[in-house]
Order: sequence, then structure tokens, then C-alpha cells
Amino acid sequence: MNDKVFAKPIKKQFEFDEEVAAVFDDMLQRSVPFYKESQKITQFFAIKQLENGGIMYDLGCSTATLLIDISRKLKNRAVLIGLDNSEAMLEQARRKCEAFGAKIELKNADILEYDYEEADVFVSNYTLQFIRPLIREELVKKIATSLKKDGLFIFSEKVISHHSKLNKDLIECYYGFKKEQGYSEYEIAQKREALENVLVPYSEEENIKMAKNCGFSHCEVVFRWANFATFIAIK
Repeated sequence: MNDKVFAKPIKKQFEFDEEVAAVFDDMLQRSVPFYKESQKITQFFAIKQLENGGIMYDLGCSTATLLIDISRKLKNRAVLIGLDNSEAMLEQARRKCEAFGAKIELKNADILEYDYEEADVFVSNYTLQFIRPLIREELVKKIATSLKKDGLFIFSEKVISHHSKLNKDLIECYYGFKKEQGYSEYEIAQKREALENVLVPYSEEENIKMAKNCGFSHCEVVFRWANFATFIAIK
């Protein structure tokens, strides 16, 4: 289904409800620049880490597209667990897993409170930015603690620049991308308003500093387009 969520007046802050879940895959492709490419990089490193088995958690797994793609390539050699607190998203995910015959554990859970097993890989795609900064750092510490030595945390985030003109230009560049994907000025403005105070992005430097402060020995960007970046943190 095509994303028309913001083609009408909004009456609430952004949330991952049934309306969003139904069009979420289309929304991602049209709202996140080079989404497929960043996901291919995420897949590459996750699969390499899980070649001999292991456990991977996808935090905020939404409709489980990433987990299904990894499952098909690993052929059940690893335990893949998707966590999300949106039942609407998980319903879509379950239907897709059934259609593809993918063996994935999907759980309706709070990623901040969940009791993780020792894992090899954690993935978080555009999830941390929806968590309040102080709690965000607590979650990243919990992820680091739950990973094996040399384990990976691969995360993608919208990023800001602390240079005001550059940040303004990055936003303009991104709006240009959205217009190319067929979103109207009205839809872009509506979504921006709905996300106000819900999505709180860090800069690239702040994300790297957070990872290192929370127990990772190394963190760097492996993919970036304007104000969207994919990071790898190694324990």
C-alpha cells in the first residue's frame, strides 16, 4: 500500500499504529534515502557475524523485513529475535514471516525493560532517535553489556549538524529527496509537525561518543547520505 498517512490533517503526535503499519514498508522506501543500501550493509555485517550461529536481536523490528532477508540467507543457522512495542507492526511482521516461511521469534516487548540473552549482534534501525536521551544511553549500555566480546551493534539514525547553516541545508536537501518520492509540501509539513518532540536526533559525533561511553571499544559510520547515517559499534 502507498503511504498517504500525512495527506490529511493530523490530530496527534506520530505513533506506529495500524494506519502507519499498513503502509510502513512504502513509507521507509520513500522517506529514508538509500534505505535498501544501508540495509544491505547491515545485512552483510550481521550475516558475517552469525555465519557459525549465534543470536541476533532487532530492536524495533517493525514489519521484520531485515530479519526475513537475513533468515533467508542464513538458512536457520542463527536465532533471530525481533522486538517491537507496536502490535500493529508485529501483525504485519507475522504475516510476512508466514508468507516467506521465515523462522523468527517476534515479541511484543519494551526494549528498555527486556531481559536479553548474551548475543552476537544487535540491530536498531531508526529506533534510538525515538527514545529520550538519558534513557537512550541506558539502553546502549544494556546492549553493550548483553553482547559477547567483539559483538556488533549496528544502528541507523537520522543525524543533525551543530553548524546551523549546514544543518538547515541538510534538511532542505532531504526535503528535496522527499518531493522526488512524490510527497507533497503539505505531507512533508504534516509529518514534520507530527514528529516534533517525538524524534530527537544526535549528531554523528554524539552517536559515536555515546557508543564509546556506553562500553563499545570502537564505533564509526559505514554509510551516510546527508542527515542519515548507519553506524557499527564493536564491543
